[in-house]
Amino acid sequence: MANPLQARIAQALARIRYPRTGTDVVSSQVVRDIATTTSGKVRLTLLLAAGDDPALARDVRQALEGVEGVTDVQVDVGDAAAFEANRKPAASRALPVMEQPRGGQQRVPAPTPVAQPNLGKIIAVSSGKGGVGKSTVAVNLAVALAKQGARVGLMDADVYGPNVPRMMGVNEPPMVVNERIVPLEAHGVKVISLGFLIERDQPAIWRGPIVMKIVTQFLRDVAWGTLDYLFVDMPPGTGDAQLSLVQATKLTGAIIVTTPQEVSVGDALRGVKMFENPQIGVPVLGIVENMSWFECPHCGKPTPIFGSGGGERLANEVGLPLLGQIPLYPRVLEGGDQGAPIVVTDAESPAARALVDVARRVAEEAGAVANR
Repeated sequence: MANPLQARIAQALARIRYPRTGTDVVSSQVVRDIATTTSGKVRLTLLLAAGDDPALARDVRQALEGVEGVTDVQVDVGDAAAFEANRKPAASRALPVMEQPRGGQQRVPAPTPVAQPNLGKIIAVSSGKGGVGKSTVAVNLAVALAKQGARVGLMDADVYGPNVPRMMGVNEPPMVVNERIVPLEAHGVKVISLGFLIERDQPAIWRGPIVMKIVTQFLRDVAWGTLDYLFVDMPPGTGDAQLSLVQATKLTGAIIVTTPQEVSVGDALRGVKMFENPQIGVPVLGIVENMSWFECPHCGKPTPIFGSGGGERLANEVGLPLLGQIPLYPRVLEGGDQGAPIVVTDAESPAARALVDVARRVAEEAGAVANR
């Protein structure tokens, strides 16, 4: 008689080694809460520490998908440190209270950023909210400068929604040579993304320490070679990934992407203030306004679908240059879905010309900052 499903699952997991201990993931107690259904669905929790390779989640998932009788696998990634902390007896107070360090206790200092001179000018592409075309801008700026002869890398730090692989038209596990990850290459740009390491439908449930590990690994363990520019596509907002990046390395600057809509502009303002915070200290090179207007393909008349002037008002408010306004153009969306950036496929379109001009302005501003 065939072994029960639970036994087959245990056998599959016993073959996966946890590098930190050298034993399997079950014996190392990093796999928890394994649940199965009569229809063959499996769900479990995988606890990763800050120094662990996030690709372990993919290995666990693939191992279970090969088990006889398994029809679906869901791996929930958790923070090992937080799990252990939650196992400790709860304090008597009802709500957590921030306390000042007592005498003799010192705050743990933030990590010291490490310069990466081989990466050239490191530029974060950020936004206050999602849906403003931040990744589209990052991809096209990187490709535009590569077309001009620059050595360009593109690091997808949007760990919660890694869309760069689709937009660049590459998606396969990168090779590892001499313990260094070899980035993939597309349109003359070297690319690394968490999307290369996890399944397409796997939700990225990452806490701060894991995000820090991913960002640091992409900076230091990838064989970038020598670059002139490294564009870093950030997740929207002002969270762990942004903080991890500025703690891991010295940025040349950041650009903030917004739409003309006031809701987007308000969120973008918070992004500017975050980078300019004295504790962060990253120069903001300027504002990029995306989806500025829709240009009628028949008469050429521009229609400001999302309002008008928001990017310029933000730039004036914070005293930064408006690097450019990108018109809303359907082929930009199509190119993103097909892995064909607009600056390559339709270089003479208004959107492509605007993006190339923004790339030139970004290079100028980054050069000015680097020469200060």
